[in-house]
Amino acid sequence: MLKGNQKRYLKGLANGISQRYLLGKGGIEDTFLKQIDAALEAKELIKVGVLDGSPLPAKEAGPILAEKTGAELVQVIGKVVVLYRKSAKMAKIVLP
Repeated sequence: MLKGNQKRYLKGLANGISQRYLLGKGGIEDTFLKQIDAALEAKELIKVGVLDGSPLPAKEAGPILAEKTGAELVQVIGKVVVLYRKSAKMAKIVLP
């Protein structure tokens, strides 16, 4: 569980991330979860954009994605979900 100052720190780091993974009309399927899981392992902090055609709004998709990938939900803002999970192999982000 992330503390308040850790979430603030991660939100600041997330501002610089332009690449997003997009959740579309297919919803949260196994292939999408594998892609997100691999991205979290490689990058630790990612953004997931929820498209208009998605069956779930971002506020509902965020907690589901976090639970299914073992990640922490940092923020849901508009149609963007920010997720964090410490890499098991090469941790890059040092939390305060």
